[in-house]
Order: sequence, then structure tokens, then C-alpha cells
Amino acid sequence: MPPSCCGCLSQYTHHHLVAFLLTFFSYVLLHASRKTFSNVKVSISAQWTPSVQNDSAPAFSPEEIWESNCLFADEKQATLFLGALDSIFLFSYAVGLYLSGVIGDRVNLRYVLCFGLCGSAAVEFVFGTLTEWLHIYNIYLYCGLWVLNGLLQSAVWPCVVAVMGNWFGKTGRGFIFGLWSACASVGNILGAFLASSVLKYGYEYAFLVTSVVQFAGGVVVFFGLLTSPKEVGLCLESDTGLCPVETDTDSHRPLMSDEEDEVEVEVYDRRHQSIQHPEEPLAESPKAIGFLQAFCLPGVLPYSLAYACLKLVNYSFFFWLPFYLSNNYGWKEAEADRLSVWYDVGGIIGGTVQGLISDVMGKRSPVLALSLALAMGALVGYSRSPNDQIINAVLLATTGFLIGGPSNMISSAISADLGRQEALRGSQEALATVTGIVDGTGSIGAAAGQYLVSLIESKLGWMCVFYFFVVMTGGSIVFIVPLILREVRAMWRERQTLRHQL
Repeated sequence: MPPSCCGCLSQYTHHHLVAFLLTFFSYVLLHASRKTFSNVKVSISAQWTPSVQNDSAPAFSPEEIWESNCLFADEKQATLFLGALDSIFLFSYAVGLYLSGVIGDRVNLRYVLCFGLCGSAAVEFVFGTLTEWLHIYNIYLYCGLWVLNGLLQSAVWPCVVAVMGNWFGKTGRGFIFGLWSACASVGNILGAFLASSVLKYGYEYAFLVTSVVQFAGGVVVFFGLLTSPKEVGLCLESDTGLCPVETDTDSHRPLMSDEEDEVEVEVYDRRHQSIQHPEEPLAESPKAIGFLQAFCLPGVLPYSLAYACLKLVNYSFFFWLPFYLSNNYGWKEAEADRLSVWYDVGGIIGGTVQGLISDVMGKRSPVLALSLALAMGALVGYSRSPNDQIINAVLLATTGFLIGGPSNMISSAISADLGRQEALRGSQEALATVTGIVDGTGSIGAAAGQYLVSLIESKLGWMCVFYFFVVMTGGSIVFIVPLILREVRAMWRERQTLRHQL
């Protein structure tokens, strides 16, 4: 492993580890509960549509009572509504990300994070469990709850990325954030196993288990998370008196040719139990950057648009993969749920490996472009997967590696790069805002895509859905190419400067 990834690990304290684990498991629990909805779509669809027993036994129960839960006439209508719910969730989630990112840079991150976790858990309990227990079936109620759920969940991701950005600097960021960004995939795996283990009792129990666990996690985070090293008198230096974690003298410039310029901080001297000031006086506390200023930062717009195309594909697998496996191959819903985790396994490995490679190269965009180019071929290959679970799992893991990896990098390491670049000198409070912009734009693309997936599938079939994914993956490459050209020009200018100096 290169020195940038492991050479400074000894300087991290137990506070860094606690911040890493608590933010990691915060999003694990959020994604586990979010994954529940995609894992139980077949059961929900069956519950909301008339069954053979309903038609054959009108004499045993009044028809209006027997079919009170039948919101749709057939499975196709139910599928379209499930796709609409996905889009409703993601649109509200996108709007919330733009807002919560700005709020996160101005309010205590711990409060915003815990409010999002606990509030979302309560809404999911009402949506999936309470309505079924009380036999309340109403389209408008489901839509309203899912809008609220999207707004609440949007508070989590900008906060956890901002906390990680506060604790971990540029050195080895690709590897550390690549490993940490596996939280979404780990959450998908956990959610799949939790849902499949209790699905035999009814889909409402899947919502019950994941929402209770998420709520408990929010309480733990509230009492245990430190959002910044300043809360323990450390800032960007370890409390052991070793050299700083931030080492900007290295040649690694992960995102752009500009050097990061970290704000000088007070150093806590444990020996004298006092605060020592650096030679130069500290500037005033950095102020939070405005939304439009953050949107106009170099690299924010192209990465946001690339992520919009990529998140559409990634979240389509997230929302529809168990449904696709169950309907296309005739596998049981619990089997489909367990098989779908291989996509997330590939994403975990992809994010970590590609983040490490980008640290070694000192550039992120070429790694992303190469992975996405290979992903287009992987999508075509997976669309032709035979009815064999082993082959399907291998193809799923490969596709997850090539799509989930870049998705994890953009949403975490690259967002942190964008939120700590030279253009922000003197105004460093932008991590949550930039993260919200990138993820919010991605969620808008994903929201539009989910309804399109259900529409294309109902009209043209799953094969055309995969061709749609290929086109969107190619679109993300188109937005990344200018960033690669920009980095190449920067490298060329640096070499020319060195030649003139020699």
C-alpha cells in the first residue's frame, strides 16, 4: 500500500476511529431501512392487487371489505405506482439534500444527523408497519409519507461526509473514503438479510425491524459522535504530538491541479494542558459558503451531472434488482433478495480499490472514466445472464464493481475534494453544502429514472431497460471527459514550467 494510504495511519487517534465507525454505521442503518422497500416490492404488489382467492370467494366476505386493500386492478398498475413512489422519494430526497447541505454547514451536524435518522425511522414504521396493522390503504397517504421520508433521509449523507471531511484530510482520502463509502452497500446487504429473514411473517415486519434498529442507531449517534476534532482540542493534528495528518507537501492532487489550503488551527499540548498558538495569528472563523457560490466552484457542476446519470443506474439496481430477479427468473423473493447483495459486494470492493488507485495516480477522473467504459460492456453482459444463480452472482458483482465503485467515489471522496479546494480559501465551511449539491443533483437524475424504468419495462421489457442503463452510463462519461482534459492540460503546464526552470 502506498505511503499516502498507510504511512500516516499511526497518527490517527481513537477519536478518528470512533468518528469513522459512527458515521459509517449511521448510513449503514439508513440504507438498510431504505433497502427494505425494494426487497418487499413483490409482497406489496401482491397485497395491493386482487388475488385468485378474492375472485373465487365473494360469498365468504363482503366484496368491499375483502378487496379494501386492493388499490390497483392488476400487477402492472401496482408496478407503475411503486416506480412512482421511488421517484417521489428521490425527488423529495434531492430537494432535501440542497437544503440540508446548507443547514449542515450552519447548525451542529450531530443534531441534524440524529434528527434525520430518528425521524426517517418513525416515518418508515408508519408507512410499512402501522398502515398494514390498522389496514389503512390509501395512495395519497403513501405518497405523503414517502415525501416526508425523502426530506428526512436527505439530512444524513451531507452530515456524515462533512464529519468525515473534518476528521480526515487529503492524505489517503481516496482509500479512506473509498473504504468508508462502502457503508451504503453494507447497508443494502444488511437490509436484504433482515428483510428476507422476517418476510415470511409479512412485509410489515421487515419495516418494523429495520426502522427500530435505525432509530436505536440515531440515539447512539446523538450521545457518541464528535463532529469535529475541535471538540477534543485536536483539529487536524493528532493528540500524540506526531506530525500532522494533513500533509499538503505531497504531490498528490486527487481532483484538480489546485493545492488544498487547509486552515491553520490551534494545537492542543497535552504535556502542558494548554493551548499553544501557531506563529502567525489565526484568522477569523471561516464562514459558511453560499449555495450559488458552492454550485459555481470548479468541478462541482460536471461531477454533479455525471453523478445524475450514474446514480440513475446505481439506484435502479438498488430499487429494482430483487423485483427483476423474482419476475424475470421466477426465483423466490427471499432468494432474489439474498442474490442481489452481490451487486453491493462488488460496489464495496470497487469503491475501495478504485479509491486506492486514484490516490496512487493523484487523479480521480481517469479512474472513473475507465471503470464506467467497462461498465457499459458489463451491463450488456448481465442483461444476457442465463437462469443460473452462480453465473448471475458473478456478473452482478462485476457490474457492481464497475458502477458502484465510481458512484461511491463521487458521492464521498470527490465531494470532499470539491468541498476543500483552493477556491474556498478563507471560507472552508462548504463540505456539507457541496456534498448536498452533488448528491442532490444525482438524486434528481435517479428520481426521473425510476419512473422511466417502470415505464420502459411495462412497455418494452427488461432488455430495453438495460440498454437505457448503457446510454446513461455513457452520459456520465461525457461529463467526466472535460475534467480529464483539464487535468491533462494542468499536467502539461506543470511540465512546461519545469522545463523553463531547468
